[in-house]
Amino acid sequence: MTLTKDEAGQEDTGDSYTPSRRRLERERLQRSRGRRATAIAAVSTLVTAVVLYLVVVNAPGWPRTKETFFSGQYAREAFPKVLEGLWLNVRLLLVCGVAVLVLGMLIAIARTLRGPVFFPLRFLAAAYTDFFRGLPLIINLMIVVLGVPALRLQGVTVDPVWLGGTALTLTYSAYVAEVFRAGIESVHPSQRAAARSLGLSNRQALRYVVLPQAVRRQVPPLLNDLVSLQKDTGLVSIGGAIDAVRAADIIVGRSLNYTPYIVAGLVFVALTIPMTRFTDWVTARMDRRRAQGGIA
Repeated sequence: MTLTKDEAGQEDTGDSYTPSRRRLERERLQRSRGRRATAIAAVSTLVTAVVLYLVVVNAPGWPRTKETFFSGQYAREAFPKVLEGLWLNVRLLLVCGVAVLVLGMLIAIARTLRGPVFFPLRFLAAAYTDFFRGLPLIINLMIVVLGVPALRLQGVTVDPVWLGGTALTLTYSAYVAEVFRAGIESVHPSQRAAARSLGLSNRQALRYVVLPQAVRRQVPPLLNDLVSLQKDTGLVSIGGAIDAVRAADIIVGRSLNYTPYIVAGLVFVALTIPMTRFTDWVTARMDRRRAQGGIA
């Protein structure tokens, strides 16, 4: 069998790979640097945590703050009720998330339609996005949750959950529409032209060629919007809906202790962190594939 030599002069039979001494030394140095960086980061984090802890617990008002915001008794009382209310927030996220994606896609398509005949649709879609992106969400919620029941319309619900979900959908669909529109406009015109040259109609080119690429490119910002929507579902409590925030508010109003707010906040954080990490993972994965030429 013919023997070959690698860069370091070591023999290789071709049946198995033997790393060179230079490569082994480089890998050993990289591992050593990685362990050193991890140790420095751990020590730095520990020192920072200790300093912050000492600053907080030695503050003059810490005993009163601890009793008011970090009471174990009220935390144990609030936790099951906050979890029960959180189920409403999760359901709102699921229903409003689907509605936001559908409505946002329709608005984005309306804004990208070509031809003078579609000018009214483009104008209305642009006015919708400009208005609801500029209107603060809390004001939108108050108008819908408090204003719609005042109209006394026949057949229109006055349930604060449905009205709050409607307000969330109206606001977030405007943001999502702009995300979809950016994705649609990022697809090179040659893609549409190539689809048309193959005999596809404008609608077919949009459906089978443009939209799949646009949606795939905009997955990270869409996930970020869903993370924000998950947090803002707590605002439906202003209409009286018993969600996690309102459940905490009821206990606070009775006890004048703010620990339930801390419990509700931590529950939302625990629910949001997995979604945030998943968004980061998807973003990093798409960036690697784009760098390797795997995404058009």
